[in-house]
Amino acid sequence: MVFNIQRYSVHDGEGIRTIIFLKGCPLRCPWCSNPESQQTQQEILRKDSLCNRCSSNNAFECPKDPDFCPTNALEWVGKEMSVEEVIDEVKKDMVFYESSGGGVTLSGGEVLLQGAFALEIIKRLHRMGIATAIETSGHGSWELLDEMSDYLDEILYDLKIIDPKQFRKVIKGDGNLILRNFEKLLDKKANVIVRIPVIPTYTDTEENIDQIIGFLKKHQIHFAHLLPFHQYGSSKYKGLGRDYECEDLSPPSDERMQKLKARFEQEGIKIQIGG
Repeated sequence: MVFNIQRYSVHDGEGIRTIIFLKGCPLRCPWCSNPESQQTQQEILRKDSLCNRCSSNNAFECPKDPDFCPTNALEWVGKEMSVEEVIDEVKKDMVFYESSGGGVTLSGGEVLLQGAFALEIIKRLHRMGIATAIETSGHGSWELLDEMSDYLDEILYDLKIIDPKQFRKVIKGDGNLILRNFEKLLDKKANVIVRIPVIPTYTDTEENIDQIIGFLKKHQIHFAHLLPFHQYGSSKYKGLGRDYECEDLSPPSDERMQKLKARFEQEGIKIQIGG
């Protein structure tokens, strides 16, 4: 189940990338900018700016089906695709990979939730000589992640909250699983790039930042990305009929991001702000 294919991206890996977004995630980060990625099944998203409120003006009942929406305000989110169909889409962009040193990144949702599907795509791309990466929380099967890593050029690995109890409270997942999988990747010398979302009051607390720095130093990690919180995905929650916990949360200031950057770099961890 794929919910987006983003072309010509210069984020989430080296060079010009094609990003394949897989649907479904076991975690529930309150700040998630892709809420349409969380459920594994196809969903309907309503674009408020296009909706003329058919069901409220009694002209006729809202069809609740994107195929019959008169204003195209409704759209399906999620499409079942085969490995071959994904590869066909990727082939359209090969000239950009060759000219820029780019490739394909599988993102989500959480890639490991559709791990067997993702693994087959990665193997096919590897045989074609296309650079591959995944963006992952690491919350999933080690066996799948282990095999994937044999074919990946980069693993973009999110570290959100280190304390397992706080992780479960906020994100509803197993933080220890994420840390164990991270350590196993390091043991096999995989190219892991740490990415830290900077979310005020959630990940950006003095205690959590100290714990992340300590964890990175323990494992001799000398480079990481800081990803500042943004509100780009906030309208999607309304379109999906869901509440958004971070509606009133402000993005971190440039001053705050620079202060965090300096703090990490004082500890010997070079920082790139952004993906």
